[in-house]
Amino acid sequence: MVVHGAVARPFSRVREVFADVLAGQPGTGASFAVWHDGAWVVDLWGGYADAGHTRPWEQDTLVMPYSVTKPFAALCVLTLVDRGLVDLDAPMRRYWPELRAEASVRDVLSHRAGLVVLDEPAPEAAFYDWELMCSLLARQEPAWSPGAAQGESALFYGHLLGQVVRRVDGRPVGRFLREEVCGPHDLDFHIGLEDAELARVADLTGFDAAFRASQEATPELYRRAIANPPGARDPRVLNGPRWRQAEVPAVNGHGTARAVAGFYEALAHGRLVGAAVVEELTRGCGVGPELVIGGEREWGLGVVLDPDGYGMGGVGGSFGWWSEVGQYAVAFLTGHIGDHDRGERLEAEVREVLGLPPL
Repeated sequence: MVVHGAVARPFSRVREVFADVLAGQPGTGASFAVWHDGAWVVDLWGGYADAGHTRPWEQDTLVMPYSVTKPFAALCVLTLVDRGLVDLDAPMRRYWPELRAEASVRDVLSHRAGLVVLDEPAPEAAFYDWELMCSLLARQEPAWSPGAAQGESALFYGHLLGQVVRRVDGRPVGRFLREEVCGPHDLDFHIGLEDAELARVADLTGFDAAFRASQEATPELYRRAIANPPGARDPRVLNGPRWRQAEVPAVNGHGTARAVAGFYEALAHGRLVGAAVVEELTRGCGVGPELVIGGEREWGLGVVLDPDGYGMGGVGGSFGWWSEVGQYAVAFLTGHIGDHDRGERLEAEVREVLGLPPL
């Protein structure tokens, strides 16, 4: 499998592992990027951008990494916090009076608001109709008392935060992200693609029996959360222009690995928001049960926390991360849905070069 891009000399083994990862993906390709010590030490891409293997994966190929999108949506609200326009501990109703749930902005950002499922059946069209989706969320009773527990708002996180952005700033969250976050920092990541960007998007592949089985082996609350509205795991929906141009800010961002790693590098060094907001983002509530995804987890504001650092992974194997211990930013974005072993193998090689212990 042909690998494109560059690695700094000590990281040559990473290129070999990336080639092996690509060879194991029968569908579309991937990109992998690492920033460390003031430079890009890894910036690789390869494979194909379509299931028919007629269109090569280019340096600027965009792909949807599912929940890797969530920190970008969170950063839009945190930018308004940084500017003194939103209060983290204010009730959501200050900005969205129609919302029934008695949650704070912090509750939503840290996945503690309980707005994780829709009880009322919703059509796929709700993904393309912001007002319809928000009207459903506004009258939804939370699955637990806000602040009392935690569970990822898999599909609705971005609408909850995006509605704050709309009410305070007036712009849709995708436009705010483009104009206030990604554009000024040259990050090729988007929520709601423009016409000219559609030709750069890679198809998502790999929605096979093994993937479906993995989705069934999840908590019942997760299965409910991801199934209504329908379509969030259907390649016929995900690979269509209507989905790609919609704003579903919990999951349907599109970007490159370099953009995601660059986001974490800029965040960690205080170029996106000030140090006080970064401190809030990385202050968790302790490790506890995760009621939607299962297992245990510690949430910050839009990111997962662990002793190494913070970031976010997505269904299908993509992830972005800042390693506080290693002082590096890393991202793996894949078009072929699978597990996280691929990204973990690549990061393990990076950590070995840097003399860091395994995760």
